[in-house]
Amino acid sequence: MSINIGIIDQRIRKLAEDLAAEFEARLNIKNDENKQRSLSFVFLVVKTILDLPDEQGLDCLTEGGNDFGVDALHIGDVEDGEFAVTLFQGKYKQNLAGDANFPQTGVEKTIQAIRYLFDPDAVITTNENLTKRLEEIRSLVRDGHIPRVRVVLCNNGLKWTDTAQQLIERAGYPDDQVVWEHVNHDCIVRMLQSTKQVDDTLRLSGKAIIEDLDYCRVLVGKIPVREVEVLFNRHGDLLLERNVRRFLGLQGNRVNQNIEHTLKTEAERGNFYFYNNGITLLCRKFAYNALQGENYQVRVEGLQVINGGQTCKTIQTTLASLAGMDDGMENAFVLVRLYQLPSESADLVRSIIYATNSQNPVDLRDLRSNDPKQKSLETSISDLGFAYHRHRSQASLKPTDISSATAAEAVLSVWRERPHQAKFYGREHFGKLYDLIFTDDLHAAQVIMAVLLFRHAENMRRRPPEGSPDFISYASCFLAMLMGQYLLHDLGIGLDKLNHLNFLEARSKWDQNAERYFKEAVTAIEKAIGKLYGQQNLSLQRLAATFRRGDLLQELKGEVALGA
Repeated sequence: MSINIGIIDQRIRKLAEDLAAEFEARLNIKNDENKQRSLSFVFLVVKTILDLPDEQGLDCLTEGGNDFGVDALHIGDVEDGEFAVTLFQGKYKQNLAGDANFPQTGVEKTIQAIRYLFDPDAVITTNENLTKRLEEIRSLVRDGHIPRVRVVLCNNGLKWTDTAQQLIERAGYPDDQVVWEHVNHDCIVRMLQSTKQVDDTLRLSGKAIIEDLDYCRVLVGKIPVREVEVLFNRHGDLLLERNVRRFLGLQGNRVNQNIEHTLKTEAERGNFYFYNNGITLLCRKFAYNALQGENYQVRVEGLQVINGGQTCKTIQTTLASLAGMDDGMENAFVLVRLYQLPSESADLVRSIIYATNSQNPVDLRDLRSNDPKQKSLETSISDLGFAYHRHRSQASLKPTDISSATAAEAVLSVWRERPHQAKFYGREHFGKLYDLIFTDDLHAAQVIMAVLLFRHAENMRRRPPEGSPDFISYASCFLAMLMGQYLLHDLGIGLDKLNHLNFLEARSKWDQNAERYFKEAVTAIEKAIGKLYGQQNLSLQRLAATFRRGDLLQELKGEVALGA
């Protein structure tokens, strides 16, 4: 047994114990240690690969009968008419030798799953957890959105065999729409070792500019793409710990696909330097031979990639696929900017990360963490007995903890009355929608109450009361919105009057009436659906599309929720 297999097995056993109640409530799995450990392994992979909090990681699990070999599924936001779907299948061996390949039968099942899951007209039978997500995918496909599929096959052993790889290739799925990835114990441990420092040597090509600026040092030069591949082969994602987004893959990412195309086209490789924006690196210290005029070998301590991680990973992936085909690759270079910053310059580091990454809204949750509004909320929410997390955290959140991501979704749903944008425009919460959500007059009491209402609606979605209508699976943001307005109505105030002075009264009112508010909100939505569709028998696909588009908002205007 390797040390990494032991590390993961120890973590899996602890997770299986901690999550036993969740597995029983969500997936009806109990008194089965092997299955609980296998699910814990899938959960750990999902959480680590997608960087999700525990609740969202658990929501992805779909394991059960009629699951087409899909143990977990995550649906990303729609962006430029495309949306990412990540499928997970896990095989956890209780025998910890680590010498078993990912089984060919698992690969075959996943090939079949892709063939049927993304075809809105295919008739298949799946378990309840998978069906809800499946119909959400199919409704997006019917609306003309293109799925980009990332298949993650994970085990505590070796990759699938060459024979299984041939099956994947013969399936004929387009490379720009379906990508396959193997994750095992070694991959997970590398991603979990976030505190390990990366020290290495950068071998530059040609001349470079090196300058001291106010206790900082800057180096600008170029590096062969082969050096980038070697660097990432040695250190992997440890180089990306400060990077606010990990590798998005080639699927559905046109920038990464263009990088790949340039490197694979012999006539274009020499132009790579001109086509790419380059890589930004941070370090604690760098040293070089100043007596040289060019081709420096730069020794670096505490190296991190803060911008250009996508470029680096795409270079690594593409060059690995071109092994033995080096013609012209010696002419392929990429621009590098290396910054040596003092250890006490954390704010400057965050500012550089913000400035170099802010073109992509998905990054902005971390990048906004130093915004004055976020700092003010952290302080004022703390005064009311809750803890507001501006920064992303790996630690499990307690009931009194509020992440900035949850706060954004809750406030947009409950107080800004945009539940459809809260659910399906997550990429924009800290981008285009940021100033709408986090207004200057947003009080701590408003954030906390929105989160409490939203969490209640989410809990009802995950564990719907017996006899609940099907739309519960898609309506949590709408239900939270309605409940928020019922609360204000009973308090006899408008949102602008909800603050620290009446926070305890508001919370007490909510605790007393949560069940009634939820039932009234369900009834209101049932009536609105009736007005919208009459007596039609609605499929899950239709319901998913209804809540995604916000069709019900007009019908709900007769409710107290929208000020009637």
